[in-house]
Amino acid sequence: MMLKVIIVDDEPLAINVLKNYVVQVKELELINTFSNAVDASTYLQTNEVDIIFLDIHMPIIDGLEFIKTLNKPPMIVITTAHEEFAVESFELAVMDYLVKPIPFPRFLKAVNRIVKLRQIHSSADKNNFGDHPSIFVKVDKKKLQKINLDEIVVVESLKDYIRIKTSIGNYIVHKTLSNFTDELPSDKFIRIHRSFTISIDKVQVVEGNSVEIDDTRYTIGRSYINDVKDRILNGSLK
Repeated sequence: MMLKVIIVDDEPLAINVLKNYVVQVKELELINTFSNAVDASTYLQTNEVDIIFLDIHMPIIDGLEFIKTLNKPPMIVITTAHEEFAVESFELAVMDYLVKPIPFPRFLKAVNRIVKLRQIHSSADKNNFGDHPSIFVKVDKKKLQKINLDEIVVVESLKDYIRIKTSIGNYIVHKTLSNFTDELPSDKFIRIHRSFTISIDKVQVVEGNSVEIDDTRYTIGRSYINDVKDRILNGSLK
C-alpha cells in the first residue's frame, strides 16, 4: 500500500529534509512539492493525494487557512517551526503536528500511525461480518467491546476520552475523537464539530447550523458546515 505524498513549504531546505525522509519509507510515494498553498490547491483539484506535509507560515495563504478551504482534505501533517498553533491545528483534524527541526524518528512515528489507520480502514472494508460491520473498542484495561457500526449514533469528545452513543447503550473509551473518527467508514460517519462525529444515516433534521438526531440538536462547527451539508443533503459522499 503506497500513500501518495505532497510537500507544501516555502523553504527549499525544509522541502529537501522531508523529501529525504519520505524516500526512506517504503509506504510513501512523493508525487510533488509546492512552495505555496495556492499551487497545491490547484494540483489537488485534479490529482489524488493521501498525505500533505504542510508548513504554516507561507506567502499568499498560510497553511491553516489553506486547510479551511479544502472540502475533502487528504490526511494532513503540519510541519512548522512554531509550537503555538498546535491546538488550532488539531481542531482542524490534522493527523499530527511536527515541530522543526524534525528528527527522523518523530517523522517516522507520524507516518507509522497513518499507515496503521489505513490498514484498519482496509481491513474494515474487507471484513464486513455479513450485514453488520463492527468495530472493537477497549472499554476498560482488559475488556474489548464489539459495537455494530449501524448502532452508533453520535461520538462525543471528552478530551482524552470519547463517549460512543449507540442505539443500545453508551460506552466511554480512552481515545481521541480524531483517532476514532479515522477508524470509521467515511461514507457512513462525518465529523461535524470538534466535539462530535455523527452517523449520517441517523440525521433526522438539518436546520441552519445544526442537525437533529433522536430529538437532540447538535451544532455544526463553522469549518465543517459546507462539507456536512453537502454530504447529508446532496449525497456527495467521500
